[in-house]
Amino acid sequence: MTSLSLNGVTVHFPFTPYDCQKDYMTKVIECLQKEANGVLESPTGTGKTLCLLCATLAWREHFKDTISARKIAERLKGKEMFADSPLESWGPASKDGSTLTSYSDVPKIIYASRTHSQLTQVVNELKNTSYKPKVSVLGSREQLCINPEVMRQESHHAKVHMCRTKVSSRSCVFYNNVEENSTDRELVDGIVDVEDLVKFGKKKKACPYYLSRSLKQQADMIFMPYNYLLDPKSRKAHSIELTGSVVIFDEAHNVERTCEESTSFDMTPYDLASAINALTRVLSDHAQEASLVEASSQGLKTDIKVVANLKEILLKLEAAIDSFDVAGDKGITKPGIFIYELLERALLTYDTKDCVFEALEQIIGYLAGQPGIFLNTSGLQKLLDIIQLVFCGEVSSSPMERQQKMEANTAPFKVHIHQDTSAQRKQKNGPWASSTKKAGNILSYWCFSPSFSMQDLKNQGVRCIILTSGTLSPLSSFTSEMRIPFPVSLENNHVIERDQIFVSVIEQGPDRVPLSSAFDRRFVPENLSSLGNTVVNLTRIVPHGLLLFFPSFYLMEKTLEFWRDNGHADRIESVKPMFVEPKGKGAFTETIGGYYNKVSDSQSRGGIFAAVCRGKASEGLDFTDTFGRGVIITGLPFPPKLDPRIILKMQFLDEMNRKKLPGQKFLTGQEWYREQAFRAVNQAIGRVIRHKDDYGAIFLCDQRFKNRDAQSHLPSWVRPCVRFYDNFGNIVRDVCQFFRVAQKMQNNLSTLSLQYDKRMDEMMRGGKRKIKLVQEKKPSVSCVVTGDGKNNFARNFLGEMKSSLSQVNFEQIRQALYSYKKNDNLDNLLLDTSLLTHDPHTYRLYQGLYSFIRPHHRKTFDEKCLELTGTGCGYKLEESLYKDEKRAGMSHSDEQPSGLSSSSSSFTSSTQLNVEQFKRGHQGPRETQTGTDPKSQVQAAFLADVKKALGPEGSAQLYQAVNAYKKTDNYENMVTAAVALFTERDENFSLLLRFGNIIRHHHKKQYKEMLRALMGQGADTAPAKTDETKTEERQSSA
Repeated sequence: MTSLSLNGVTVHFPFTPYDCQKDYMTKVIECLQKEANGVLESPTGTGKTLCLLCATLAWREHFKDTISARKIAERLKGKEMFADSPLESWGPASKDGSTLTSYSDVPKIIYASRTHSQLTQVVNELKNTSYKPKVSVLGSREQLCINPEVMRQESHHAKVHMCRTKVSSRSCVFYNNVEENSTDRELVDGIVDVEDLVKFGKKKKACPYYLSRSLKQQADMIFMPYNYLLDPKSRKAHSIELTGSVVIFDEAHNVERTCEESTSFDMTPYDLASAINALTRVLSDHAQEASLVEASSQGLKTDIKVVANLKEILLKLEAAIDSFDVAGDKGITKPGIFIYELLERALLTYDTKDCVFEALEQIIGYLAGQPGIFLNTSGLQKLLDIIQLVFCGEVSSSPMERQQKMEANTAPFKVHIHQDTSAQRKQKNGPWASSTKKAGNILSYWCFSPSFSMQDLKNQGVRCIILTSGTLSPLSSFTSEMRIPFPVSLENNHVIERDQIFVSVIEQGPDRVPLSSAFDRRFVPENLSSLGNTVVNLTRIVPHGLLLFFPSFYLMEKTLEFWRDNGHADRIESVKPMFVEPKGKGAFTETIGGYYNKVSDSQSRGGIFAAVCRGKASEGLDFTDTFGRGVIITGLPFPPKLDPRIILKMQFLDEMNRKKLPGQKFLTGQEWYREQAFRAVNQAIGRVIRHKDDYGAIFLCDQRFKNRDAQSHLPSWVRPCVRFYDNFGNIVRDVCQFFRVAQKMQNNLSTLSLQYDKRMDEMMRGGKRKIKLVQEKKPSVSCVVTGDGKNNFARNFLGEMKSSLSQVNFEQIRQALYSYKKNDNLDNLLLDTSLLTHDPHTYRLYQGLYSFIRPHHRKTFDEKCLELTGTGCGYKLEESLYKDEKRAGMSHSDEQPSGLSSSSSSFTSSTQLNVEQFKRGHQGPRETQTGTDPKSQVQAAFLADVKKALGPEGSAQLYQAVNAYKKTDNYENMVTAAVALFTERDENFSLLLRFGNIIRHHHKKQYKEMLRALMGQGADTAPAKTDETKTEERQSSA
């Protein structure tokens, strides 16, 4: 446990925090101390939740200490308890709670997230801290009720009212045991989530739902889904008191949508019909009753005349909604204030709302408690909710003030009346009890600004509101819609290094067909086929678990259908089995469990999970380590542009912009539309990195990602890592290299470090004592080492470099130096060490490499250093004197580079690839190579297959790469070209296996590792050989 002081508050953290974690906690404490709202973005995997909990609870303890200090000061009447410790040194009492004198005034922490599963993760994080606050987790009866009779009810509303009936009559045995168990130490002192609460309730036969409400009264920290806070009806139902509380919204990227949805409604013909049917049932049951007393004896507390009046109101409302002749599927849109005019036609006004509301509550309660046939009360409940929403707040008798109140209430709303186009209507309660003879209309009252809910929340007297998530950028546009100030903000860095993430825009597939999910291209067969080929190739090279995100369920279904019909799905599943995200909650649990099990199976090659952006898999689920080594984004998930609600939202924002209200800035409709797509992309991207040691790859498979505007919407920690490629083969090569390095770093870090230390020590000593004297005029494979001074300098320099760079970058530099010692190739060294020239802070390290440069390269290196860093290395002419002597010693061979073995020379005679053979179409090898030489036959067969597969242009490119390899021994350049050519089409992959016969002996191992990565095999598995490869090997050895 680590203790640190942030803004005068002592925070206890489970481990030494990173700088980005300190920055985040400092901002949280700033919000709490200054009573200021904050919007804080910190990437997934940075320990955001843990930081939020520790900082908040540390501040709360500090707040309590401040009150204690003040109470002590009051008793001392101005005297100091300790002469050397004045009261001011105990904490910033003037900042926190200057007028608070009671411990009951210490703010409660309201912690809200989107779902109960996310809250469970938060509670588990809290258990890992040293803080032990009193907690309560609020949930619905769906999650917490254990009464079998209540849970058998079909609808949520029926469960609610049956529960209330049993509680009021004390006929629920579980509720009756609540008071006795509410002070149980296991419950009060423990940190319990919903699951723990249900287990406790079953063990003690006490109601978990009412236990959680009991715990809430004394809780320091209350957890709840954030619709409980944002929906005034839910807030009232759960008796949530917010005055003076700190409100935290975790995973707040969904707050905007939840704010709007919680204050919107759709009144369908079925809602009206079920409500009318319910009232008809009540009237029928009491048709023979003569007085209110007799009716009351049956349980109904409302006069039958009131019930009849309610039915008349509903019939008038139905008629008013259906009076609009709605043509087609466009609907009719009115300003928000029109809702009052429409409801007034049904006799619903501010003057009548209270009596209607009371009567509805009585009737719903009465029907829920009736034995026998179930009766749906959802329509009545919908009307009850509408009255609370539309007629919120109190109005004065002044017509002008009432009009102003109604305009303020409805400013962010639109009324939309449209046809009910549902194909089937569920009729659980018999025939429709209305007189409609045609398809009815739907009355929609939609909110288009989260400000309505956020301002209402602020008006409850909260201390501050903190919005936090991994995907809030751009913060300015996110907060602009909230219409409340957020003076504290943060866009945090990530805890990972850049070499732990690989990000590539794949604008075209292996067949060079552009990739796009745009409306006019998303179902083009060539586009779907190219995307399929891309996924096939990426499936081979990404180890373990791979996530595949589509813009929508519809697009995912159509794409997978195409892949199944055209063989792409079979090719994918030959490498990794595919699991597809279902729409149902139960089926999802089973599917994701199958994926986890397959990836965890050491005998499998992993799995691929196909899902949708904004779906369950893209938010909240943990794909840590092997469960998410790669994420493929198949397109931009724009909202459906023809959806009336989307159209009206964009129109609303454009209207607000045209009004140009002073001090207020709104997004345009188009800006909002784009940001919705990129927030969904960024949320899916966040699945790949879950902690500081994690690593993975992100593939953006849509050509629109290459636009600068698109890249600017990506997370700040992703943008610097985005790579672009001219051909698919280069992507394959770099991804293989990325995972090869990352896996070695994770699995064999200590072993590799020892090996590299040994190699570098050998290099400093001259390479296993193989030091060649200059006077012998023989090729030298290492620099001349004299004395211990240079050895000490090298070790010190490497030590400084290791402390300044990430582990992966450090290993790359050391490997580059080792390769330079072996091959004497300065160009490769300059390329592999160029990462030191990207940051001015590492310029000194780049200049320090000069001591490792051989004399005949020092002038070139000095010039390159001056060009890249602005400072040379102090080159002097005499430092390159032995350059000419070395050249003289090497003049006997122009084609064979220094450092090559004799086996390299045999390569030149054995391959004999030349332009003439390609030009002649490989009709046969030249006469000098024919006869009974099996190797020549192997060459001829391979060249003929290459020509057929790649064509003249591709064959010429391959020849040039091989010819350059012969002369320079530059393996990387040659294999890049080969992989690019042979992976453009899946059927050419076997040629890449056969191409291994051309690779020189000292590169064979590296080439085999690349093939294993391409085929998704383990490090100890030999690449599978094709029949052609086996034949060529037999002929070559003959």
